[in-house]
Amino acid sequence: MSAPSTPAAKAPPSRAHRFRVFWERVTEGLELEQLWSQVLSDAKATYGLYSADVDWDEIKRETRGPGRLVFRSAWALFQAMLMKLSPARRVLLLFAIVLLVFQTDVGSGNHRFTIHFGWIGTLILFLLLALELADRVTMKRDLEIAREIQQWLVPGKAPSVPGFDIAFATRPQNTVAGDYYDAFLRPLPDAGGEQPLLIIVADVAGKSVPAALLMATFQASLRALSATSASLAEVVAGLDRYARAHSLEGRRFTTAFLAQINPKTLEMQYTNAGHNDPLLRRASGQIERLSTGGPPFGLPLFTDSELTYQSATVQLQPGDLLFIFTDGVIEAVDDHGDEFGESRLLPQIQSAPYEPAGTTLQRVMANVNAFVGFARQHDDITCMVVRANA
Repeated sequence: MSAPSTPAAKAPPSRAHRFRVFWERVTEGLELEQLWSQVLSDAKATYGLYSADVDWDEIKRETRGPGRLVFRSAWALFQAMLMKLSPARRVLLLFAIVLLVFQTDVGSGNHRFTIHFGWIGTLILFLLLALELADRVTMKRDLEIAREIQQWLVPGKAPSVPGFDIAFATRPQNTVAGDYYDAFLRPLPDAGGEQPLLIIVADVAGKSVPAALLMATFQASLRALSATSASLAEVVAGLDRYARAHSLEGRRFTTAFLAQINPKTLEMQYTNAGHNDPLLRRASGQIERLSTGGPPFGLPLFTDSELTYQSATVQLQPGDLLFIFTDGVIEAVDDHGDEFGESRLLPQIQSAPYEPAGTTLQRVMANVNAFVGFARQHDDITCMVVRANA
């Protein structure tokens, strides 16, 4: 009787295989061309961050000769970068740079040799990198928590309203955004069971955390006003009063488009508060821009009288499509700095076939993404599509 065979030992992965796995983890499967595009995009954004702190006019005025101009420009950018660090890290960075080029001779005669301190400078630079990465990871974790909270404030899916097909999507520039969108049936106390559909897309001036905080308070104000028997005009006036009280003297204004639709009659009343004009594509293919309203919410008043926002009424028809967007859509730029623009958006809406709202939305977002490529996103992007079913 023969002894049972033992399974052959599995050969350890080769060095080439381990390197390939490591490289795929580092690059996340991106090609070299894509990686290079990201590097260029990041370099442009980083240059913009530091150059904003440099007085270029003064440098050009006080510098003579192209060689000195290059040196002064590089020195100014280095100082701008240096001042972004904490005082202790500034000293470490300067000390590391000195050590990278410092060397000394010791001994005498035939026993004289040179000691290089570059390796100490390199270790200090790695220490600085580790400290900055730790700060970045901590901040990213806090921003992820803020993003989760923000996601609670906007609907995860569109409401189910008979006669309508609604879809929306957003892509923040950073982890959190200043764009706000919502769609819900208003539970009016004195409407006898009638629940009009309220839709809104808003954009708080600014980006990241400050804009996100104001967006959150704007959402709370809208929800509180919408739960009352206030008309759309009263809701708009209340939002403007609230935004003015928290706008930091007009520096944090909010553009918004609000509309209230009667699901039975398809009558829509709307107000545009300084927002990009939504596009109403009729079933016939005709495009209408919804621009009636007033300035953005939160701008300071120059008179004692309160600002009055106009509203307009539009009769929707089965098959009509309403496309609402923030300026991040048309101002999205590619690697060459060209904007997506309404010239590219309008044909997509005008030629949209009768299809689910989500399909139209996905096609527009895909075209924006394809146009931008790997260029860094400069603003929050939000779109909402509302289609009246035929």
